[in-house]
Amino acid sequence: MTKPPLHTFHIPVMGLAYTIDSPIRVAQYGISSVVSIADDDLIEKMRNFYSTKFNLPYEEISQKFHDYRAQRITSYLNLVDKIVKEKFDSFKAELMESKTAVENYIAMLPNTSDIKKGFQNLLDDGISFKENIQNYIESHLSPGLIDVNIMTKLDKDNFEKNEQLPIEFNDAHAALRGFANSNLESSVVLSAGMNPRLFSYFENFSDFFPNLNNELKKKIILKVSDFRSAMIQGNFLAKKGLWVSEYRIESGLNCGGHAFATDGLLLGPILEEFKQKKDQLVQSAHELMTKVLQQKQLYAPENPLPLKITVQGGVGTAEEHEFLLENYKVDSVGWGSPFLLVPEATSVDKATRELLMNAKEKDLYLSHISPLGVPFNTLRGTTNEILRQKRIDQNKAGSSCPKKFLALSKEYDPHGICTASKKFQDHKLEELENAKDTMSSQAFEKAKFAITEKSCLCVGLANASYLENDIKIKGQAQGVIICPGPNMAYFDQEVSLSDMAGHIYGNKSILRTDNRPNLFVKELKMYVDYFRNEIDNISGDITNAQLKKWNTFKANILEGIEYYQNLLSPALYFKNDVTKMRKDFDFYKSELNEIKIPILELA
Repeated sequence: MTKPPLHTFHIPVMGLAYTIDSPIRVAQYGISSVVSIADDDLIEKMRNFYSTKFNLPYEEISQKFHDYRAQRITSYLNLVDKIVKEKFDSFKAELMESKTAVENYIAMLPNTSDIKKGFQNLLDDGISFKENIQNYIESHLSPGLIDVNIMTKLDKDNFEKNEQLPIEFNDAHAALRGFANSNLESSVVLSAGMNPRLFSYFENFSDFFPNLNNELKKKIILKVSDFRSAMIQGNFLAKKGLWVSEYRIESGLNCGGHAFATDGLLLGPILEEFKQKKDQLVQSAHELMTKVLQQKQLYAPENPLPLKITVQGGVGTAEEHEFLLENYKVDSVGWGSPFLLVPEATSVDKATRELLMNAKEKDLYLSHISPLGVPFNTLRGTTNEILRQKRIDQNKAGSSCPKKFLALSKEYDPHGICTASKKFQDHKLEELENAKDTMSSQAFEKAKFAITEKSCLCVGLANASYLENDIKIKGQAQGVIICPGPNMAYFDQEVSLSDMAGHIYGNKSILRTDNRPNLFVKELKMYVDYFRNEIDNISGDITNAQLKKWNTFKANILEGIEYYQNLLSPALYFKNDVTKMRKDFDFYKSELNEIKIPILELA
């Protein structure tokens, strides 16, 4: 039997490097976290680093190996699994020996936890503590999960001597194979929407199908921004005989990294819909899945398998955490950006952590630096920004593009090149130069900025781990890119893991500012700003489809505001903030109503 999770929070994936080794740091305490398996180069270096650190044998898997990408990922995940198990055993031994260790540990657990109460009873009993503690630990404790993340869009084709390799050697396919072949019993988190070819590839691995005990050795988690996309993607996988074990709802804008804005749907109403319609998700997927499993002559569970709903994005206080758990009945709440200030939990170099601590609201912004062409939450003043600007000033814009994970544009090369690369930007800047006479100087500068602002995320999002662990960085200097959510502005000090857990569970506060807006208010502000920006930056002719989209967007936000106003009526939560929140909702409602959607001119 699987033991229930010890914590009501998890640490989501952050960048390429920030949670690359989080399980090694926190899993022994029962905290689950997510490792990015996008960068096999970083993964191989981290495997070398940790093999050395724990005196374990290491043999390099070089790029000369057939299927090196998948092999690197499997080997690293197996290593992480081994280290986590060893650390968990040592931790259990420590708890058996020391009452102080038990006291410190139970201080980190949720106050509502039965396990916390059980430990407390053992401590209070005193006399038979030694005899009973071992049984209690063995039957109740388990390490946090080592989950992995695959961004479905990062699935570029790969070539060997100009010969395109089969689809299973595409980046995301190879990453999935790397996870599927590992010893882990955990989940793969799929983010950035649907990739039908990748989703179909899951059918090749038996670990994703239920066994006779109705268990899945490896599970699928979908990161989604609304109920409709959850239903579509979940049913698509169910038609392959695959079960989605968790829908991880992330705020469209109030999150770190890439921001996939919804059509004006706000987090509260989205969670409400999941709460009301969860049974629909379960039933439709179960019926589709069992039918397919029977056709495949595989074991089909009689009853639906467990399905969790979790949420993340912009959560910052114990009250918000508890409200999401209680009101929306979610199974866990993701805390991302604040953990960047916990050295025990995440891999961040000293200078970048300093920059994060000093970041104010104005320093955290939604940028267009990502080569994926999706808005990207980032921070001003990073070393990457400084080095990129220096190259632009020297007329050497663009990156040398050593890793090519985002080399997805086929505009100038059938093999694909990255829009942040020097090769791509040289082409674009030359085209722009040729058109210079046909445009105003203002339009020219704007177009030039749009080309050169793209950053090399592959290197920039991995460098922090190299710097933190003194691993040599080769090639062109790219500095560090970090992608916290806007919530980072209100956290301004380095904190210990136990203090962060205490903050999440309401036993202490690490916030030293009282101007932090409620998470629903902050998200609403971001959506109103985003909408205003969309309207202000219209270029070219307006279509009916565009007008329809904007009207829907505005209507959804207004509906969301009304939902929040009603939600606050009984005011069981946020008692101290209700008046301010109501004022904020009214303020953004009037701001929104002042934004005029253009009218289609009839010729």
